[in-house]
Parts: sequence; C-alpha cells; structure tokens
Amino acid sequence: MKARISIIMGSTSDLPVMEAAAKILNNFQIPFEINALSAHRTPAQAMDFARGAYDRGIRVIIAGAGGAAHLPGVIAALTPMPVIGVPIKASISIDGWDSILSILQMPPGIPVATVGLNGAQNAGILAAQILATGDEKVLETVRNYKASLETKIVKANEELAQVKFDYKTN
Repeated sequence: MKARISIIMGSTSDLPVMEAAAKILNNFQIPFEINALSAHRTPAQAMDFARGAYDRGIRVIIAGAGGAAHLPGVIAALTPMPVIGVPIKASISIDGWDSILSILQMPPGIPVATVGLNGAQNAGILAAQILATGDEKVLETVRNYKASLETKIVKANEELAQVKFDYKTN
C-alpha cells in the first residue's frame, strides 16, 4: 500500500488537530502518511519532502501549522501537487488569526486551499474529493459520505419533531 495523501504538521503538538484528517482518510480507506516537518526548523527536509512528493505517489498534501504558519506555503511553492492548509490555533497563536492569514493570503502563483481554523476534518474530506476526480472508488466513498450527512439531518429533524414546547408550531 502506497500513500496517496500526505498529512504534515509543524510539530507533533499539532497532532490533536491533524488526526481528524487522518481519521477521515482512514474511514475512506485512502492510504496516507503523517509526518512532522518544519519550514523553520527543518527547511532542507521540508524542501526534499515537497520536491519528492509526486514521485513517491503523493497526490494531495494536507499541511497544518500554527503561529506564522509558513509550512503550507513553503510546501506549495516547491511542489506541483495541491496543498490544503489547516490553520491551527497554537499556544503561540493570536487567536488563530496569524495562522489563518498566513495560509490564506498566499502570493499569486502559489495557491494553498485553506480550511477553517483547526479544520483538519474538512481538509481530509477535500483531499478525498480531489482524489475522487480521477478515482471511481474514492468518488463512491465520497458520495456515500455526503449521503450519510443528509441522513443525519433527516434523523435530527425527526427527533426535533418530538421536542415539545407550548408555542412550537412544527
């Protein structure tokens, strides 16, 4: 089994957030890898990783980072693969805004798809959707997942119908 998606983060302190992407990919049965890389502390390793990702079979990279959040952008500058940035509210963060803006406001020519603060679950889903454009099995998995979301809301409304209030009309 060869990884198709890579999940990277600035340090293992980001794992509690980034594991949500891993759980989605695992549930979707998409092979993935997880590594810690730092644009600041291991720049040579980050460069080697990004430049070699495609040849290793990686088709989408999910990069999480807090604080100045340079990892997603640095990786995006060095690879032709799509990069999904996950801004993380870290202990050094300014309520997460520094991370959000560092990932979101990339210069022209270096796009990074950006999900919400601590939004690794959505990053995993988006990565699967990107793969689904060329993989029927992943497409079916994504379709089933989306259908399950609809089912949850239908069930929630059935449960809400049973909630009683004097002035509730439905």
